[in-house]
Order: sequence, then structure tokens, then C-alpha cells
Amino acid sequence: MGSTTVEFPDGIRVRGRGLGRPRPAEPEPDFGLYLGTSKLRRKHGGGLTWPHEWITWPDFLLPRDSEAARRQIRNLHERAKSETVEVACYGGAGRTGTVMACLAVLSGVPADEAVAWTRRHYHERAVETPWQRGWVKKFARQLD
Repeated sequence: MGSTTVEFPDGIRVRGRGLGRPRPAEPEPDFGLYLGTSKLRRKHGGGLTWPHEWITWPDFLLPRDSEAARRQIRNLHERAKSETVEVACYGGAGRTGTVMACLAVLSGVPADEAVAWTRRHYHERAVETPWQRGWVKKFARQLD
């Protein structure tokens, strides 16, 4: 998977990609949100010359600090209203897909449809694990 830009129901656009793949031949984003451990940060974070943040999020698992992750995802959604943004983990499917599903919820997709919506519009394997699917539902519940 290279990169895929998704347009959400509320009109925001977010590029998702895998940091383990060659950087897309697209313009640099105005802002990026990256998902991984310090190992991924050391290996792939050096080439990120634009403003960005990291969520410590081990592969196949959940963010280490769920509350901070929720804030950062909401911030990404707000920034996407006026900036070019991207989200990425190593492979671009599980963690990135989980954030894309959360963005779908913020954009108006019902929580129980967010994973399927993300798989249709972003990546067929998005949100890889049962606990990631559960985290999307918890993210939606905590918006109220």
C-alpha cells in the first residue's frame, strides 16, 4: 500500500500511508500524525520535516495513553478542515486504519459502521485486531 487520501462525509480529506513504504510522490503535508513506538520513530521519523506529532502505539495493540491519543485524533480532524494532513504507522493498515475509523466517527459515520466504512474507503484490512475495533467504539462513546 502506498498512500490513500480519503474524503470523509464532512468533507475533510486525510492521507493515510505506511512509513515502511517509499514516501509518496505527493506534496508534503502541512501536518502529520504518526503512530508507533520509539523504534519506529528512530527508524522512520528522521525524514519528517513538516510539523507532526507521535502517538506511542505498539503494532497490533492500542495507544499507550488513550486520552492523549483521543485529543490528538480530534486535533487532526480539526486541522484537516484547513490543512493537508496525513496519518501513518509502519504498514498503514491497523493503527492508521483505527485512526481513520475514529475520524470517520468524528465526520458523522455511526460508530457501529465506522470500521466497515473505513475498510471500503481506505484499506480492506484497516483496523486489524478485535481490540482496535473495540477502541473505535470506545472512542465514539467518549465523545458524548
